[in-house]
Amino acid sequence: MTFTETPTTTLADLLGRDRVLDLGIRALWGPGPRLAGPAFTVRCPPGDNLMLHAAIHRAAPGSVIVVESGDLEYALAGGNVCAVARRRGIAGFVLDGVIRDIAEIREAGFPVYARGVVPIPGTKKAVTPLNEPVRCGGVTVAAGDVVVADEDGVVAVPGERTDEILVAARAKLEKEAGQSLDDWEADHRARIDKILAAGGFTG
Repeated sequence: MTFTETPTTTLADLLGRDRVLDLGIRALWGPGPRLAGPAFTVRCPPGDNLMLHAAIHRAAPGSVIVVESGDLEYALAGGNVCAVARRRGIAGFVLDGVIRDIAEIREAGFPVYARGVVPIPGTKKAVTPLNEPVRCGGVTVAAGDVVVADEDGVVAVPGERTDEILVAARAKLEKEAGQSLDDWEADHRARIDKILAAGGFTG
């Protein structure tokens, strides 16, 4: 099993809230394409998209380009940028910002998780370093962290914990696959009733 096959719900259970990007960063076309790969990190000041445009020529195939921006008024990328990224083998984008040309991107099948769509492009002036830690969706993402995205959300797995988390995820999924709904219901009720009793609930 790889991270491409691992649900974000499983990863969120193992990693906790602080590794889950906020719900504003979602798939911009659906059904939400699954996305997984090592982060190539980019910082773009509000209104500027230069470094994302630089990154598509520098990120390795299989990378997920992760951008800190926080800007909802100017697009970080459009159809041609996504087409070039796709042609170069980049797995997809996770953007704390917005894009444009969504119809082209959807037709090309390029995965983009972002805050939305706006038609106005950003400028290209601000030079910032690539592959430094960024804040995206409230989560600090470092180059080499594994970013996994699906219809339930986006999770950033710390690079130094990838082997550990993948082993734990495999074990969790195998256990769940071997459990019938009847067994799950019985375990669930017992656990909930125990919590209720400890809280003084008598209903």
